[in-house]
Amino acid sequence: MASLKEKEKVLQDEIEKFKDIQKDIQKCVSKRKQLEGQLTENKTVKEEMDVLEDDAVVYKLIGPALIKQELSEAKDTVVKRLDFIAREISSCEDLYKEYEKKQEGMTEKLAKLQQEYQKAVIAAGGGMMKK
Repeated sequence: MASLKEKEKVLQDEIEKFKDIQKDIQKCVSKRKQLEGQLTENKTVKEEMDVLEDDAVVYKLIGPALIKQELSEAKDTVVKRLDFIAREISSCEDLYKEYEKKQEGMTEKLAKLQQEYQKAVIAAGGGMMKK
């Protein structure tokens, strides 16, 4: 049977893993919020570009300079960016689900380890009282 110290060490290690998963979930949520903001912004840009006449002059900001760009090229760029952001959001959602499953499994495992540790503490304490 594992000693009390060993059980405590295993429990602490699992708690650290659980905290790491929680951090990963939080990072995923933050990234998702950022991507949602970018998606909204780019949808607005696309809507504005759809209203423009075909001969409208469009400029692209490259560093500190505004460079003239064809409207069709600018529209294509925005559409590609929207597709990319949508794929990133989907990927983030999949990752979030994966982390959620891991967290659920860890919760069950931690509960079991905690019970085992508490039983070991009681058994160790009970053994000391008998002496």
